[in-house]
Amino acid sequence: MGSVLRLCSTLGLLRRGKQVHGYVIKTHFESNDYVVTGLVDTYAKCNCIMEAEYLFRMMPDKKNHVMWTAMVAGYSQNGEALKAMECYRDMVVEGVESNQFTFPSILTACAAVKAVDFGAQVHGCIVRTGFEANVFVQSALVDMYAKCSNLDRAARVLENMEVDDVVSWNSMIVGCVRQGCEGKALSLFQKMHAKDMKMDSFTYPSVLNCFASMKDIKNAMSVHCVILKTGFEDYKLVNNALVDMYAKQGSLDCAFQVFNHMPIKDVVSWTSLVTGYAHNGHHEEALRLFIDMRKAGIYPDHIVLASILSACAELTVLEFGQQVHANFVKSGLKSSLSVDNSLLTMYAKCGCIEDASRVFDSMQIQDVITWTAIIVGYAQNGKGKDSVRFYEQMIASGTKPDFITFIGLLFACSHAGLLESGRSYFASMEKDYGIKPGAEHYACMIDLLGRSGKLVEAEALLNQMDVEPDATVWKALLAACRVHGNLELGEKAAKNLFELEPNNAVPYIMLSNMYSASGKWEEAARIRRMMKSKGVNKEPGCSWIEVNSIVHSFVSEDRGHERTAEIYSKVDEMTLSIKEAGYVPDTSFALHNLDEKGKELGLAYHSEKLAVAFGLLTVPPGAPIRVFKNLRVCGDCHSAMKYVSRAFHRHIILRDSNCFHHFKEGQCSCGDYW
Repeated sequence: MGSVLRLCSTLGLLRRGKQVHGYVIKTHFESNDYVVTGLVDTYAKCNCIMEAEYLFRMMPDKKNHVMWTAMVAGYSQNGEALKAMECYRDMVVEGVESNQFTFPSILTACAAVKAVDFGAQVHGCIVRTGFEANVFVQSALVDMYAKCSNLDRAARVLENMEVDDVVSWNSMIVGCVRQGCEGKALSLFQKMHAKDMKMDSFTYPSVLNCFASMKDIKNAMSVHCVILKTGFEDYKLVNNALVDMYAKQGSLDCAFQVFNHMPIKDVVSWTSLVTGYAHNGHHEEALRLFIDMRKAGIYPDHIVLASILSACAELTVLEFGQQVHANFVKSGLKSSLSVDNSLLTMYAKCGCIEDASRVFDSMQIQDVITWTAIIVGYAQNGKGKDSVRFYEQMIASGTKPDFITFIGLLFACSHAGLLESGRSYFASMEKDYGIKPGAEHYACMIDLLGRSGKLVEAEALLNQMDVEPDATVWKALLAACRVHGNLELGEKAAKNLFELEPNNAVPYIMLSNMYSASGKWEEAARIRRMMKSKGVNKEPGCSWIEVNSIVHSFVSEDRGHERTAEIYSKVDEMTLSIKEAGYVPDTSFALHNLDEKGKELGLAYHSEKLAVAFGLLTVPPGAPIRVFKNLRVCGDCHSAMKYVSRAFHRHIILRDSNCFHHFKEGQCSCGDYW
């Protein structure tokens, strides 16, 4: 029976082992040391550690080294490293000698919890008992020290090995990669190559991870050639590392080519590719690949879910994101911080701040990314005062803000008109948290001061900047000048932008619009001629709305939609209704030198008005109408949307390039301060 149990433990035959156990009890062999040792070993290796522990405790006081080793190994491979260490300590106390099977198991447990001091004591026992020359023990020592971040000790063990063991070298390379010592890892790989060591399918993935971190595509492709020459191109582990490496370096065509030639693709393969496309800004392609992944029957893990939700956030495709969320809940996967953070961000960026708040409230753990996401989310949805409230809660929770947190916080203050709070938070950055303000923070402060009409203070802050003002800073100043009609300072800001971003149409358009609003039509025309002569093309204003998973796009005075007649009729109905309610077209936002009637007609069919009209025709009553625009919403359209929300009793959510506007019953969440 002992031999049969040894076979069961080796092959992991739990069911057979239980049958043998039943026969052992039936034939009264449960007191036989050899048989019980086999049972303990079988249960331990088959992940039934509780059963193994029960039998172990039921044994007489004197237990042999095989049984102790089986328990140490069982605890270790079942993820109970602390119990393995406790068991090993008891084994030493009992005076039972360890062997070449005990030491690797306990060293693995030490590595799992980074117990380097305990591991060093085990190392002393290894030397004392004469097992320091055993290749399996040496390999476990290298692995333990490397995983515990003690690369010097790991290197000494590796150098003293008489046999060049590929497993030990692999462990050392992995340890170097994890510690950010990519150069050292590559040096080890070169030494392996020079020694003509026979590498395996674990060597190459570690080396490829180095290239992914170092962005060294040239040497990475050289190693890819070595992989092909040595016949490792069909190994899934190697191919997954190749896909991941190329994707992280932005070489998506190479990543896809490797992926496409893989005979077997698992969740890691798909995750590397989907995440690569998402992180490199190819969000639509990431969504398509995710759909193909699901069609292939691959169930997503936390990593790909977080990436695909981030892609949904960037594309503001709410329905797709909701489906991913629903599938995640149905899958039974436990929630994770990365998925929760991505969910929160997705809902916030899609204008569903209530859903984002529900995700936030349900999270058991909240890190600085979580707090920053909720702060930015509320700010972008016109609730800057709530952002400040969340910031205060974040500080009270003991979470320290970072560079990005302050960008979100100052953005919130800017869009809520919280001048004094903004000044206070800006001053606290370096004073309380040692965070030196960057150009983004200065841009937020200049925007805050500019919106508050403090243009002199905004210009003074710009002149005091520790960093060179970038385009974001000058854009903030130009936007403030446009709001308050300060042409002189606006011209200065625009000229700087012409130099910093010569192909960006925004400063040309903003300055031209400022001239138009001031009635300086000749100056406006001059700027447009300058823009044309330099070959700078304006991004056309575009609004879109998603209905039944189909996106409908509109430009100003668009007549290309199949339901154009209905849409224009609805716009006319809207205009008539809101005029009766008190709406007066603001022709100062008409950018062409026409008579008043011509200016009114030019305003009536702006892209956002066409999209809202289509929403009134197609979105069921009670459901919010969600419209997205690539540019800033004009003042006239903003005013019109308030009247439409009240006249038609609809919740209109309009996201422009700045923030979300939630129109309800004649009011906007931004408080007309955007």
